[in-house]
Amino acid sequence: MALFLRTLIDKRGGVDMGIFKRMKEDMDVVFEQDPAARTYFEVFLTYSGLHAIWWHRVAHAFYKKKLFFIARVISQISRFLTGIEIHPGAKIGRRFFIDHGMGVVIGETCEIGDNVTIFQGVTLGGTGNEKGKRHPTIMDNALVSTGAKVLGSITIGKNSKVGGGAVVVKDVPDNCTVVGVPGKIVVRNGQKVRRDLDHHKLPDPVAERFLQMQKEIEDLKEEIEKMKEGSTK
Repeated sequence: MALFLRTLIDKRGGVDMGIFKRMKEDMDVVFEQDPAARTYFEVFLTYSGLHAIWWHRVAHAFYKKKLFFIARVISQISRFLTGIEIHPGAKIGRRFFIDHGMGVVIGETCEIGDNVTIFQGVTLGGTGNEKGKRHPTIMDNALVSTGAKVLGSITIGKNSKVGGGAVVVKDVPDNCTVVGVPGKIVVRNGQKVRRDLDHHKLPDPVAERFLQMQKEIEDLKEEIEKMKEGSTK
């Protein structure tokens, strides 16, 4: 905690006002994203997503100092109080907004850009016991909707959206919308992605049966011809 307190004090012994500007910026994002927000006092006291981000900054400061145990304890206290689990190693940009937030999980090697929004039940996780970078990178201005799972060392591009309940295991380019299990791109650069069903290529069982009968008739004709040739010798 002493380390956290030192971050609030500048070299001249005064309070670092940048910390409070950053906290106000976080609350301003709430007002932009959530029409239910009424006052700064209410947001400061009752928004668990906001509290989780603030707790994470403290834990991350300890993590960068290689005080991993203390960092993890702080993250678990935050998880207990907010229902949101953010590993202290995750790197999170500015103006990050977690709406509601219960059940959100963010892994150790996650990298989240600026102006990113995620909703409750989102998992930014890994796919196994791999080492190194094993969690997603979420680029600036991206949105991950309720219950979505973004798994592995993949990238969600700038301005892209992940639909509710989607499971994404491959990279998503910039300016795309992904839905489904597994996630598929349905919008790219504002245009719907055409997925032809190729109805003209659907199987025709009647035609296939006629072709089979024709083949059998031709085989019978060949056998008859061979029998005729054998009888004339």
